[in-house]
Amino acid sequence: MSALTLLLAGLALAFLLPLEFVWAYAACFLLSVLYSVPPFRLKSVAGADWLINMWGFGTLTPYAGWAATGIPLTTAGLIVLLAFCPLFAGLYPLTQLYQFEEDQRRGDRTLALRLGMRRSLDLALVMTLVAFGLIGWAGTLTGWSGGVGAWLRWTGLLVALLLWLGVLLPWRASFEGWTPGRHQRGMYHALGAWAVTDLAVLFAFAL
Repeated sequence: MSALTLLLAGLALAFLLPLEFVWAYAACFLLSVLYSVPPFRLKSVAGADWLINMWGFGTLTPYAGWAATGIPLTTAGLIVLLAFCPLFAGLYPLTQLYQFEEDQRRGDRTLALRLGMRRSLDLALVMTLVAFGLIGWAGTLTGWSGGVGAWLRWTGLLVALLLWLGVLLPWRASFEGWTPGRHQRGMYHALGAWAVTDLAVLFAFAL
């Protein structure tokens, strides 16, 4: 069964869930087609691929999960979902750095190649800080102040941020001497920081 058939089947099943989920699924469906299917195939267009991923994987996908519950989205919840847009915007170029030389030889025009390694890592660092700023803003709107619960929430988010900085700052400082294999390990470490961030945000807003 082709990927397009599966996407269409998923769209049909989406109508069993709340309308907000249907709209989120339909938007992700459209972005998937624009990303992969000729003549669009925007995954080969540096910048367009970044925008599709940061909004699709970053915000629309977790929003679809929330919409499936039927629970109304609060202002703080919306800000958290928006925060994952810059977070994925920071992660995305990191997934391309270990293939930098190979993509260069093939003549591909990835976002990382367009920006260069230094600016790709700068972008990752800035976008990560923006994401955590938004999450912190959502936390203040939710009223985290005083008590053990607030301390645990902020501590969890701080640990996640420090993990990101522990990956990105050394990478940014010494990337020029890194091999493709080391860049790949850096990407895996960033994916680990992403997973911890997911858990920290879930814990903070569900506590």
